[in-house]
Amino acid sequence: MARGRSITGSGICRYLNPAYYLRRPKRLALLFFVFVSVSMVVWDRINLAREHEVEVFKLNEEVSRLEQMLEELKGVGSGKTLMTQKDAPENPVDSERRQKVKEAMLHAWSSYEKYAWGKDELQPRTKDGTDSFGGLGATMIDSLDTLYIMGLHEQFQKAREWVATSLDFDKDYDASMFETTIRVVGGLLSTYDLSGDKLFLDKAKDIADRLLPAWNTPTGIPYNIINLRSGSAHNPSWAAGGASILADSGTEQLEFIALSQRTGDPKYQQKVEKVITELNKNFPADGLLPIYINPDNGNPSYSTITFGAMGDSFYEYLLKVWVQGNKTSEVKLYREMWEKSMKGLLSLIKKSTPSSFTYIREKNGNSFNEKMDELACFAPGMIALGASGYGPDEEKKFLTLAEELAWTCYNFYQSTPTKLAGENYFFNAGQDMSVGTSWNILRPETVESLFYLWRLTGNKTYQEWGWNIFQAFEKNSRIESGYVGLKDVNTGAKDNKMQSFFLAETLKYLYLLFSPSSVISLDEWVFNTEAHPLKIVPRNNNDQRKPTITLRQRRFGGIIKG
Repeated sequence: MARGRSITGSGICRYLNPAYYLRRPKRLALLFFVFVSVSMVVWDRINLAREHEVEVFKLNEEVSRLEQMLEELKGVGSGKTLMTQKDAPENPVDSERRQKVKEAMLHAWSSYEKYAWGKDELQPRTKDGTDSFGGLGATMIDSLDTLYIMGLHEQFQKAREWVATSLDFDKDYDASMFETTIRVVGGLLSTYDLSGDKLFLDKAKDIADRLLPAWNTPTGIPYNIINLRSGSAHNPSWAAGGASILADSGTEQLEFIALSQRTGDPKYQQKVEKVITELNKNFPADGLLPIYINPDNGNPSYSTITFGAMGDSFYEYLLKVWVQGNKTSEVKLYREMWEKSMKGLLSLIKKSTPSSFTYIREKNGNSFNEKMDELACFAPGMIALGASGYGPDEEKKFLTLAEELAWTCYNFYQSTPTKLAGENYFFNAGQDMSVGTSWNILRPETVESLFYLWRLTGNKTYQEWGWNIFQAFEKNSRIESGYVGLKDVNTGAKDNKMQSFFLAETLKYLYLLFSPSSVISLDEWVFNTEAHPLKIVPRNNNDQRKPTITLRQRRFGGIIKG
């Protein structure tokens, strides 16, 4: 039978006496082991507690950040200022220059408001207006999104009221289908995307419905002129053999696809995509099409191949529809056609002597014309925008080409006494460039490319070039009653028109050139050829019965000061 041990107080004390353990080394080792084990467990618990506190702190920070983002998103619809980390810190020089561009827009707009309200365009020298687009309020509609982005809310609201009460498309007028699409449909859709105001979407649908009969041809390639009241369509009398113009027929895809997405009605998209399907049937290996296309059989006519007038924006829209569709498989065809066209473009590239300016030639048959339009200066921006879709080596090659072409376009400006570019340039061996047609009508293409290159490379040189061009406009084109073009960039003689695209494109791109990259981010928006930004939306061909996006009101003018 076992006996229980009785432990007295004096018995416990001996275990506290160090001498007890010194005489018993095994017990000392055991005690040491127990001590170390307990210490490690305690230390581990302390570390876990600290790590838990850190994790809790991080989670609290994340919750606070998400709550702040939620409040900011709520503020979008209510007109509160929306800031992002990309916006700060901002270069004070950029802020000052942006303010100068905004002041230029105010001068242009207030002059239009004072002398040509409701007219298509202002004639500043005679201080009156002209209806060069049949009385569709071209400057008004072209300027809406520029006013909105710059935060000129009072001016925007007055223009909106005019659209609501005075804009009427029921006119017995033969309209350019191309110009009406890029300026009016594009301007209204862009303003809808920015503001969320359904008035602009309804107006865009109204004018688009009036344009639709232009696509009623055997191939679906549209006629380029249409009567807005009767729907009777035809091609311009001066076009070769009654042909349709390449750019005029292939530069409606962005706007009409966007309209289908926002209304849920597929008919607009179907019309414009049939054009691309038809052109792709016999699309050449080099991707270059002449400027005249037969709308009856889809065959190209023997005519000029150019990235300038009447060809330019067809190639631009091949790339931008791919961007608009979020670069998904649904729009892969557009990218493939564009890449073919870029192979063709490389065959048109040449360098001048002695200064090695890179330029894009024109081609007629097997003959080259050593001429480049200022209109073709959109190409550096387009190439830079599309370069990222290539692999690393091709991307570098095309980005370098874009930068070289931009240098040439900048020198179109720098090579004249007024520092403003002529309409086109000729290149002769040993003589570099010389002005051909010497007028300047406030075109935007070069500053457009500078905007893209600055956004995509971060190289501030492009901002400096843009600022120099802006100063040349201020010096030579600004008068008391608006802005005018020049009849001759060599003498500085002035014309009598403020083109609507000066407000829609030139000043907008200059403003964005000095704005944070989060303002109309290229990750979220795609610009039509009139610089009207449209929201990028993934394609959804499986269900077009409903609009694929819901737009909330945005206030870009409140993002930044100035």
